Amino acid sequence: MGIAKDIVAESIYTALPQLSLQEIDELLEVPPNQDLGDYSFPCFTLAKKLKKSPVLIASDLAEKMPENKLFEKIDVVYGFVNFSLNKGYLASKLLPKIISEHKEYGKSAEGAGKTVVLDFSSPNIAKPFSVAHLRSTVIGHSLARIWEHMGYKAERVNHLGDWGTQFGKVIVAYKKWGDEPSEHSKGSIRHLLELYVRFHKEAEDQPDLDDEARLWFKKLEDGDKEAYSLWQQFRKTSLDNLREVYELMGVGFDHYTGESFYNDLMPKAIEKLEPFMEVSEGADIVSLGEDMPPFLVRKSDGATLYGTRDLTAAIYRFETFNFAKCLYVVGGEQALHFKQVFAVLKKLGYDWADSCEHVPFGLMRFGDMKLSTRQGNVIFLEDVLNKAIDLTKEIIEEKNPDIENKDDVARMVGVGAVIFNDLRNNRIKTINFEWDDLLNFQGDTGPYIQYTHARACSLLSKAEEVTTVNLELLQEVEEEVLVAELERFPDIVKQAARANEPSTIARYLLSLARDFNKFYQAHRILDVEEELKKARLTLVDAIRKTIDTGLFLLGLEAPEKM
Repeated sequence: MGIAKDIVAESIYTALPQLSLQEIDELLEVPPNQDLGDYSFPCFTLAKKLKKSPVLIASDLAEKMPENKLFEKIDVVYGFVNFSLNKGYLASKLLPKIISEHKEYGKSAEGAGKTVVLDFSSPNIAKPFSVAHLRSTVIGHSLARIWEHMGYKAERVNHLGDWGTQFGKVIVAYKKWGDEPSEHSKGSIRHLLELYVRFHKEAEDQPDLDDEARLWFKKLEDGDKEAYSLWQQFRKTSLDNLREVYELMGVGFDHYTGESFYNDLMPKAIEKLEPFMEVSEGADIVSLGEDMPPFLVRKSDGATLYGTRDLTAAIYRFETFNFAKCLYVVGGEQALHFKQVFAVLKKLGYDWADSCEHVPFGLMRFGDMKLSTRQGNVIFLEDVLNKAIDLTKEIIEEKNPDIENKDDVARMVGVGAVIFNDLRNNRIKTINFEWDDLLNFQGDTGPYIQYTHARACSLLSKAEEVTTVNLELLQEVEEEVLVAELERFPDIVKQAARANEPSTIARYLLSLARDFNKFYQAHRILDVEEELKKARLTLVDAIRKTIDTGLFLLGLEAPEKM
């Protein structure tokens, strides 16, 4: 909780000990209209418990509230107790805390000693990293940081798509056409994509190619030396390319345990399933009732599927990490698949199956373009990031050509723009990718927030270090709004974690940046009386550090100059 919310909750608990602090915290809300106060406590759900009307409960509570310098006014409005806070007093307690804690501000001890496993990004090898995997990557990366801010240990898992029939297709294509002249260097990631696309075009007229591909994948599963050697070659080429893109984005993983990692573990998992398995049209399945299709364990030819590997992976992860949560950041179209996997885990008697959660997200659209790897209609993520960096560099050359470390700033802002464009909207929504919107320094964009951070840094660089300061001088409306906004940050992080929704933090940062820029336009900061200048610079520093922390939680960097 924020420092003020803590005090409000503890004061209510003193006056109303029938409720726990946790129950009070869950009931406290921010009124939709600031005229109603900073926090509001609804009493309607207490009527049955206390056998009184909500209005009477609210009146009694208001009368029993202990005195506190933080409370400027306490009002009873119908069944609500509304708290208006003394922003000057709040500032004197809050701003030094933010400045001293910086990246630790808003951090919780809730997850102490607990682990959250995050399965995200998970591209297919033997194909370039396309924008199709951008959403999973940036949402998962942000959620890992958010849950770490909640005190959990995050285990970042890249569940690479490095097994399956498609590798039989790539092997066939590589053996047939890999030595032919190509615009891409032999064995490069783009050359492998070229071969994969060609396979599907050729297979339209030669359906026996699909049989050949299945045969090669069966050889791979059986440990054939040639098949395994080619697969290893494709995997290394892919990982080298992936790591370059991840490094550009500032994304890291603790484990690259793809589907192939679980090959030796699957027999044990399948053995656990035997009491529940039945044969259907030659395939092994587990029935899941009338509301869900059966779970396919093995095909009629004995080949396993990615569902079997996901099941094996879940068991391995719990046995390895003893997780409190296991989050699968995967597109919404896989919702049924994960319902089936979790249902089978429950059938096996694993209580921890309830700790597994699918975190779905919507599609990404580039105009009317439909992305398809098989057709070669792919937009490479590396190309998108580099274009964003180049466009940012052009803007910098126009607006601030003398800036130091131009390339670093262009990378921070360009890459940050791509990430923020994804995270600013609710994750389940479809994302439209528009270059003009992406790099707007005035709109609801990453560059706008980063520019606000740089503006705060510029102000602070022009002043001497602030020591003693009277923060109760911050009494202007714009200042009070900012103090209240800063106090909400710990709650915002908690809300983002509860809903696995990075956009909660993105929207908060946009609001904070807009409020700071209103304050900047309305009031002088450096050219005022000395004590007021110190107070305002302290407010600016707290805003700067909160924006820095918020951007970090989203996976963005915060340049000091732009």
